[in-house]
Amino acid sequence: MIIERPRELKRIQELKKWILIYGRRKTGKTFLVQNFVKADEYFFVKTDRSIFTKDGRSISYETLLELLQRGLGQGQTIAVDEFHRLGNNFFDFLHFLKKEGRLILISSTLFLSKKLISGKSPLLGLFAEVPISLVSLEDSLHYLRKFSLPNRELLELAALLREPIAISYFDEKKKARETIAQIVMSSAKSIPALVGEIFLEEERELSVVYEGILRAVAAGKIGTGEMAGYLFSKKIIQKDDPSVIQQYLSNLLSFGVLRRIALFNKKKFVYKICSPLARIYYYADEKYNLSERAFGEEELQRIINELMPRIAEDEVRMFLAETLGLQESVMEGRDFEVDGVLLKFKKPEIALEVKWGKLSREDIRKTEEKLGSISARRKVLFVPDKKDVKGGLEILDVNDLLKMARAKDKK
Repeated sequence: MIIERPRELKRIQELKKWILIYGRRKTGKTFLVQNFVKADEYFFVKTDRSIFTKDGRSISYETLLELLQRGLGQGQTIAVDEFHRLGNNFFDFLHFLKKEGRLILISSTLFLSKKLISGKSPLLGLFAEVPISLVSLEDSLHYLRKFSLPNRELLELAALLREPIAISYFDEKKKARETIAQIVMSSAKSIPALVGEIFLEEERELSVVYEGILRAVAAGKIGTGEMAGYLFSKKIIQKDDPSVIQQYLSNLLSFGVLRRIALFNKKKFVYKICSPLARIYYYADEKYNLSERAFGEEELQRIINELMPRIAEDEVRMFLAETLGLQESVMEGRDFEVDGVLLKFKKPEIALEVKWGKLSREDIRKTEEKLGSISARRKVLFVPDKKDVKGGLEILDVNDLLKMARAKDKK
């Protein structure tokens, strides 16, 4: 099963200069290069610094340098995967190498990626950056539309399959939440490692802060003040001060682990975990301490049921903002909050409410009242299936997302 990623592939293919591809582990970087990029040579650097060629031969570091110098000089395209393991001497070699051919470097560590493109790096400006994060919801929906799935199942599975490690678990005959529970039960130890290995090359104590931030966000501490208070209470940071964690947040954002959403009409932001799978794991562990005890699928299903409406809300808001070219924001207040306020030139274009559970007439009335307080051109209620939903709002459902994705493909 392959979910195609046309935007990332197009960018890689169009760039004529040297390229740095980076991102968290298991986001499909290597798969994309090996299967869709026409590289003359591909080298993989193991943790012990031994080097494998694409046909499985082991070569020395000196041989790699010779092959790079000769191949690039001949205009070849050469990829080096996990190249950061070769160290500073390799960086110096690249600096003095003639900028010929097409060199593709691939890395899964934040430390190296920052170092390579920092202001002090001798390689600054030599590489075009191509971050590879999760599969987009659009690409995931595009793949799943070939199956006859109910609307709710379609969106929940599409959100799940944004995480590449989930793709092999897909079974169209299983319910989405059943599949999610199976993945979490089978991957309880590996899910945190997907994020943790980003920071493997940095000081070990820093990874505690990064994971602490993820746990804080999963527990609902989505503002910087709340996060800092949470980390301080756990004795992870020494001061209850949001400025202490700003650089950590910046790093998590740049590597696609967290995403930041503006608060409407406020100079503040909230933070969300990008991966729905990681979000479920950290939520379950923070709230129910699943990593420290045995748990069953039934309990996990209840936890997923708690969280899935919020995941659907975030996925729909993000999809609409990206597809329609609008800025994503949310509205919070003492009396109510609005799931999405999508902005066009800083002015509200769409006021959005997502209802993922059962919907009564009273729910629709309250939603109309809530969205009516916002001066947006469009007031949108999003539901899984709008067939039997009536009201004074513009009503969208999963089928409309599919139509938007198809229309975007044709452009």
